[in-house]
Amino acid sequence: METLRERKKQRTRDALVRSALELFTTQGYERTTVDEIAGAVEVSQRTFFRYFAGKEEVAFAVQEMTEAHFVAAVRARPAHEAPMEALRQAVLDGWDAIRETVESAVPVELYLRMYRTIESTPALLAAHLRRSAATEETIARLLAEREGVDVDTDPRPRLAVAVFGGVIRVTERQWSTGDDFSLLAMRQLTASHLDQVGSALIGNWRVT
Repeated sequence: METLRERKKQRTRDALVRSALELFTTQGYERTTVDEIAGAVEVSQRTFFRYFAGKEEVAFAVQEMTEAHFVAAVRARPAHEAPMEALRQAVLDGWDAIRETVESAVPVELYLRMYRTIESTPALLAAHLRRSAATEETIARLLAEREGVDVDTDPRPRLAVAVFGGVIRVTERQWSTGDDFSLLAMRQLTASHLDQVGSALIGNWRVT
Protein backbone atom coordinates (compact mmCIF):
# COMPACT_ATOMS: atom_id res chain seq x y z
CA MET A 1 0.00 0.00 0.00
CA GLU A 2 1.25 3.47 -0.89
CA THR A 3 2.30 5.46 2.18
CA LEU A 4 1.34 9.06 2.93
CA ARG A 5 4.94 10.12 2.30
CA GLU A 6 4.92 8.41 -1.11
CA ARG A 7 1.63 10.08 -2.05
CA LYS A 8 2.99 13.48 -1.03
CA LYS A 9 6.12 12.95 -3.12
CA GLN A 10 4.02 11.93 -6.13
CA ARG A 11 1.83 15.03 -5.74
CA THR A 12 4.91 17.25 -5.63
CA ARG A 13 6.37 15.58 -8.71
CA ASP A 14 3.09 15.90 -10.63
CA ALA A 15 2.79 19.54 -9.61
CA LEU A 16 6.31 20.24 -10.90
CA VAL A 17 5.47 18.57 -14.22
CA ARG A 18 2.26 20.59 -14.61
CA SER A 19 4.05 23.79 -13.68
CA ALA A 20 6.87 23.13 -16.14
CA LEU A 21 4.58 22.25 -19.04
CA GLU A 22 2.37 25.28 -18.43
CA LEU A 23 5.41 27.57 -18.46
CA PHE A 24 7.01 25.86 -21.46
CA THR A 25 3.82 26.13 -23.51
CA THR A 26 2.99 29.72 -22.56
CA GLN A 27 6.33 31.52 -22.41
CA GLY A 28 8.67 29.11 -24.19
CA TYR A 29 11.11 26.39 -23.15
CA GLU A 30 14.28 28.46 -23.49
CA ARG A 31 12.84 31.40 -21.51
CA THR A 32 11.69 29.23 -18.61
CA THR A 33 14.02 28.68 -15.66
CA VAL A 34 14.11 25.94 -13.05
CA ASP A 35 13.56 28.62 -10.40
CA GLU A 36 10.30 29.65 -12.10
CA ILE A 37 9.08 26.05 -12.26
CA ALA A 38 9.89 25.46 -8.60
CA GLY A 39 8.50 28.83 -7.56
CA ALA A 40 5.15 28.12 -9.20
CA VAL A 41 4.80 25.09 -6.92
CA GLU A 42 6.26 26.94 -3.93
CA VAL A 43 9.20 24.60 -3.49
CA SER A 44 12.93 25.22 -3.65
CA GLN A 45 15.25 24.64 -6.58
CA ARG A 46 16.86 21.94 -4.48
CA THR A 47 13.51 20.15 -4.24
CA PHE A 48 13.11 20.34 -8.03
CA PHE A 49 16.46 18.59 -8.50
CA ARG A 50 15.39 15.79 -6.18
CA TYR A 51 12.88 14.81 -8.84
CA PHE A 52 14.46 15.87 -12.15
CA ALA A 53 17.97 16.32 -13.51
CA GLY A 54 16.93 19.45 -15.40
CA LYS A 55 14.42 21.10 -17.70
CA GLU A 56 14.71 18.49 -20.45
CA GLU A 57 13.85 15.64 -18.12
CA VAL A 58 10.74 17.35 -16.77
CA ALA A 59 9.71 18.37 -20.31
CA PHE A 60 9.53 14.70 -21.33
CA ALA A 61 8.26 13.27 -18.04
CA VAL A 62 4.77 12.46 -19.32
CA GLN A 63 6.06 11.20 -22.67
CA GLU A 64 8.38 8.86 -20.79
CA MET A 65 5.32 7.39 -19.08
CA THR A 66 3.47 6.88 -22.36
CA GLU A 67 6.54 5.37 -24.03
CA ALA A 68 6.94 2.89 -21.18
CA HIS A 69 3.25 2.00 -21.53
CA PHE A 70 3.67 1.41 -25.28
CA VAL A 71 6.69 -0.85 -24.80
CA ALA A 72 4.71 -2.86 -22.24
CA ALA A 73 1.75 -3.05 -24.67
CA VAL A 74 3.99 -4.42 -27.44
CA ARG A 75 5.38 -7.00 -25.05
CA ALA A 76 1.83 -8.09 -24.16
CA ARG A 77 0.61 -8.61 -27.75
CA PRO A 78 -0.33 -12.20 -28.72
CA ALA A 79 2.57 -14.23 -30.07
CA HIS A 80 0.71 -15.13 -33.29
CA GLU A 81 0.56 -11.49 -34.48
CA ALA A 82 3.00 -10.44 -37.17
CA PRO A 83 5.48 -7.79 -35.97
CA MET A 84 3.93 -4.78 -37.76
CA GLU A 85 0.44 -5.83 -36.66
CA ALA A 86 1.64 -6.14 -33.06
CA LEU A 87 3.00 -2.60 -33.21
CA ARG A 88 -0.17 -1.26 -34.80
CA GLN A 89 -2.49 -2.91 -32.31
CA ALA A 90 -0.32 -1.94 -29.36
CA VAL A 91 -0.66 1.75 -30.17
CA LEU A 92 -4.33 1.73 -31.23
CA ASP A 93 -5.74 -0.73 -28.68
CA GLY A 94 -3.81 0.96 -25.90
CA TRP A 95 -5.03 4.46 -26.71
CA ASP A 96 -7.48 4.72 -23.81
CA ALA A 97 -4.89 3.44 -21.36
CA ILE A 98 -2.38 5.96 -22.67
CA ARG A 99 -4.95 8.71 -22.09
CA GLU A 100 -5.42 7.52 -18.52
CA THR A 101 -1.65 7.53 -18.05
CA VAL A 102 -1.46 11.13 -19.23
CA GLU A 103 -4.42 12.24 -17.11
CA SER A 104 -2.84 10.74 -14.01
CA ALA A 105 -0.14 13.42 -14.29
CA VAL A 106 -1.44 16.39 -16.31
CA PRO A 107 -4.57 17.47 -18.22
CA VAL A 108 -4.64 15.92 -21.70
CA GLU A 109 -5.03 19.38 -23.24
CA LEU A 110 -1.73 20.47 -21.66
CA TYR A 111 -0.01 17.31 -22.86
CA LEU A 112 -1.21 18.00 -26.40
CA ARG A 113 -0.05 21.62 -26.28
CA MET A 114 3.37 20.38 -25.19
CA TYR A 115 3.56 18.35 -28.41
CA ARG A 116 3.41 21.56 -30.41
CA THR A 117 6.02 23.16 -28.19
CA ILE A 118 8.36 20.23 -28.78
CA GLU A 119 7.87 20.43 -32.55
CA SER A 120 8.60 24.17 -32.59
CA THR A 121 11.58 24.17 -30.19
CA PRO A 122 14.85 22.97 -31.79
CA ALA A 123 16.42 21.79 -28.53
CA LEU A 124 13.32 19.81 -27.56
CA LEU A 125 12.82 18.38 -31.05
CA ALA A 126 16.43 17.15 -31.09
CA ALA A 127 15.91 15.56 -27.68
CA HIS A 128 12.64 14.01 -28.85
CA LEU A 129 14.33 12.41 -31.87
CA ARG A 130 17.17 11.13 -29.69
CA ARG A 131 14.73 9.64 -27.21
CA SER A 132 12.67 8.12 -30.03
CA ALA A 133 15.76 6.41 -31.42
CA ALA A 134 16.45 4.84 -28.03
CA THR A 135 12.85 3.66 -27.68
CA GLU A 136 12.90 2.22 -31.20
CA GLU A 137 16.01 0.21 -30.35
CA THR A 138 14.27 -1.18 -27.26
CA ILE A 139 11.25 -2.19 -29.35
CA ALA A 140 13.42 -3.70 -32.10
CA ARG A 141 15.09 -5.93 -29.53
CA LEU A 142 11.69 -6.84 -28.11
CA LEU A 143 10.41 -7.82 -31.57
CA ALA A 144 13.53 -9.87 -32.20
CA GLU A 145 12.96 -11.72 -28.94
CA ARG A 146 9.28 -12.32 -29.85
CA GLU A 147 10.20 -13.70 -33.26
CA GLY A 148 13.23 -15.68 -32.14
CA VAL A 149 15.76 -13.85 -34.30
CA ASP A 150 19.07 -12.14 -33.58
CA VAL A 151 18.64 -8.37 -33.80
CA ASP A 152 22.34 -7.91 -34.52
CA THR A 153 22.38 -10.19 -37.58
CA ASP A 154 18.78 -9.98 -38.82
CA PRO A 155 17.85 -6.46 -39.99
CA ARG A 156 14.09 -7.03 -40.01
CA PRO A 157 13.31 -5.96 -36.41
CA ARG A 158 15.05 -2.62 -36.87
CA LEU A 159 13.56 -2.16 -40.35
CA ALA A 160 10.03 -2.78 -39.06
CA VAL A 161 10.50 -0.38 -36.17
CA ALA A 162 12.10 2.24 -38.44
CA VAL A 163 9.03 2.16 -40.71
CA PHE A 164 6.66 2.29 -37.75
CA GLY A 165 8.60 5.09 -36.08
CA GLY A 166 8.62 7.05 -39.34
CA VAL A 167 4.84 6.77 -39.59
CA ILE A 168 4.45 8.03 -36.02
CA ARG A 169 6.72 11.03 -36.68
CA VAL A 170 4.83 11.94 -39.88
CA THR A 171 1.58 11.63 -37.93
CA GLU A 172 2.84 13.83 -35.08
CA ARG A 173 3.97 16.56 -37.44
CA GLN A 174 0.79 16.57 -39.49
CA TRP A 175 -1.42 16.50 -36.40
CA SER A 176 0.54 19.21 -34.57
CA THR A 177 0.08 21.63 -37.48
CA GLY A 178 -3.53 20.72 -38.26
CA ASP A 179 -6.82 22.27 -37.22
CA ASP A 180 -8.20 19.37 -35.17
CA PHE A 181 -5.99 19.38 -32.11
CA SER A 182 -7.58 16.48 -30.23
CA LEU A 183 -6.38 13.11 -29.03
CA LEU A 184 -9.08 11.42 -31.14
CA ALA A 185 -7.78 13.19 -34.25
CA MET A 186 -4.28 11.91 -33.49
CA ARG A 187 -5.56 8.35 -33.09
CA GLN A 188 -7.51 8.50 -36.36
CA LEU A 189 -4.55 9.96 -38.22
CA THR A 190 -2.25 7.31 -36.77
CA ALA A 191 -4.58 4.50 -37.88
CA SER A 192 -4.99 6.02 -41.35
CA HIS A 193 -1.25 6.39 -41.90
CA LEU A 194 -0.49 2.89 -40.63
CA ASP A 195 -3.11 1.50 -43.02
CA GLN A 196 -1.29 3.15 -45.93
CA VAL A 197 2.16 1.75 -45.19
CA GLY A 198 1.82 -1.31 -47.44
CA SER A 199 0.64 0.55 -50.53
CA ALA A 200 3.12 3.38 -49.92
CA LEU A 201 6.05 0.97 -49.83
CA ILE A 202 5.17 -1.48 -52.61
CA GLY A 203 2.32 0.09 -54.55
CA ASN A 204 2.37 2.25 -57.66
CA TRP A 205 1.50 5.84 -56.76
CA ARG A 206 0.84 7.04 -60.32
CA VAL A 207 -2.71 7.69 -61.40
CA THR A 208 -3.20 6.31 -64.90
